[in-house]
Amino acid sequence: MQPLYILEAVDVRRADQAQSSRALTISKMAIPAIKRVKAEHKPGGGVGNVQFTFPMIEAVEPKFELKGFDPDIIGNFGFAAGTADKWTFAGAVRDKRTGRAIPARAVIQGIISEWEPTEFSPGEVAGVNHVINEVTHYEFWLDSTELWYWDFWERAGRSGGTSWFSDVVTALGV
Repeated sequence: MQPLYILEAVDVRRADQAQSSRALTISKMAIPAIKRVKAEHKPGGGVGNVQFTFPMIEAVEPKFELKGFDPDIIGNFGFAAGTADKWTFAGAVRDKRTGRAIPARAVIQGIISEWEPTEFSPGEVAGVNHVINEVTHYEFWLDSTELWYWDFWERAGRSGGTSWFSDVVTALGV
């Protein structure tokens, strides 16, 4: 029987700065969906179309909402020190059958390219939406198990430990 995991808490922080936790200001977090690149083929002599998938993914767009203004993000909007930032999206999920709390981690490298305060009135805590683009690295772990790993510069993509692209790299001779 598959376990039932319930998300109980989240955090987003710079991957290389554990003290940059936003666990008390984060209100929403969305790790990006993984979608394979597809191309539709319409054979002239066929009886239907086929949407072929490729061993690559579409661009991903993680996002999160914080309550209040974050001077670290505003002061380092876009590029920080000339490089893309690496972020940890962390979650605590509970296995409802065993009662055990399990870490869930996404490590994402990209650039915060959107900073959008939500509407608010005096006496309310303003929400600010953040979107990360130009993502070049994305990995996701549940407990100590790597569920997927993708890195643009390494030309690596895998899920469940199985590479999607190794035979293509071999065929190219690189």
